[in-house]
Amino acid sequence: MTAANRMAAGSERNRVRPKKVPEMIADRVRQMIARGEVGDGEWLPTEPELMETFGVSRPTLREAFRLLEADSLITIRRGPPGGARVTIPGPEAAASQFGLLLTLSHTSIQDIYEARMVIEPAAARTLAERGSAAARKTLAAEVERLAELVDTPEQFVSASVQFHLRLVELAGNRTLATVVGMLTEILTRHMAKTVRESSQQLAELTAHDERAVRAYQKLVTLIQAKDGEGAEKFWIRHMRAAREYVLNVDDTTQVVDLLY
Repeated sequence: MTAANRMAAGSERNRVRPKKVPEMIADRVRQMIARGEVGDGEWLPTEPELMETFGVSRPTLREAFRLLEADSLITIRRGPPGGARVTIPGPEAAASQFGLLLTLSHTSIQDIYEARMVIEPAAARTLAERGSAAARKTLAAEVERLAELVDTPEQFVSASVQFHLRLVELAGNRTLATVVGMLTEILTRHMAKTVRESSQQLAELTAHDERAVRAYQKLVTLIQAKDGEGAEKFWIRHMRAAREYVLNVDDTTQVVDLLY
């Protein structure tokens, strides 16, 4: 069969399906949100106003709302007067799909940790060399909060993962911050599991957390001194040393073990 014949035979399958009206309305609202025409927490115009604007019926408009709600871009207020409120999603909105992708790729926790070891030291350097004074002050405040949780290992674990996330966020690269944000839930679950199953006594766990706080404090000191090279090298050393605590030598934990 020639290429032309194959294309003709598959023409029905390959035909591009035109978008339905609800999809086009949803696309328009997505554009409005992405371009800042309507902000987080703001209400979209009322249903009658939108029906008139788009020239559609109420069922068609509500189907568009359902599409936007599925994307976590709006929340619907039921009943009179009703309406749709914009909700700008964070990385957690995509975390489940991202986690599923990691699961299907047979990704291990070791692999995730190694990814962090590539991202975080570079983020520490960037924050030291190009970060604002306000960003460095925010990171220091995160360490102060952590220091108050050393006697509560499970709370400390959650806050510690958030510290790593904040480090990347404050460095200013939104793409990397989004990626790390999607990994946060997975890392939090793994660390909490490690603490629950640990044979160490509370005193040992507390001692480890105190060492971690000292490392965070040292990192903040280097960042506040604008020592980018020193901050990067120190954080590489810290993450290599912490890997023994985060990951057992024979740890073969897969993402699927934590999410499903």
